[in-house]
Amino acid sequence: MDIQIAALCDFAADYNGKLVISGVLETLVSRALPLVQPHCSLALRFCFTPEDSGHHQLSINIIDEDGQPLDPENMPIEPEFDVQLPPQVPFLTRNLIMNLQGLRFPKAGIYSIDIGCDGEMMQRIPIRIVQVNQEGQAAN
Repeated sequence: MDIQIAALCDFAADYNGKLVISGVLETLVSRALPLVQPHCSLALRFCFTPEDSGHHQLSINIIDEDGQPLDPENMPIEPEFDVQLPPQVPFLTRNLIMNLQGLRFPKAGIYSIDIGCDGEMMQRIPIRIVQVNQEGQAAN
């Protein structure tokens, strides 16, 4: 199993198997903290091979610099899924889009979206939260 694409973005959609991504985010800027991101999407594209057949559990967790979950009551998100490839098919891809509402970042710093499967870390997406003053300069 391979993650071909992992991005936090403004919008994502699956259009007949094609992953559509708009506005990839890596830094969020705000004059006031906590910063609340009203809406964003986590876009993932997986590639599966016959060795990946079977039952799996995904793990998605947004953490702060200390490794603490952004929302301990709702994270990690752990959906389960089955993979089965038709005979003679060497690989297949699937898109996963999670729409996230009201993400709340309490302070400036580095956060991460950690993506794992079956207890193994697969991908880490860094997110930087920056507080700026009225002139748009980074606050100290």
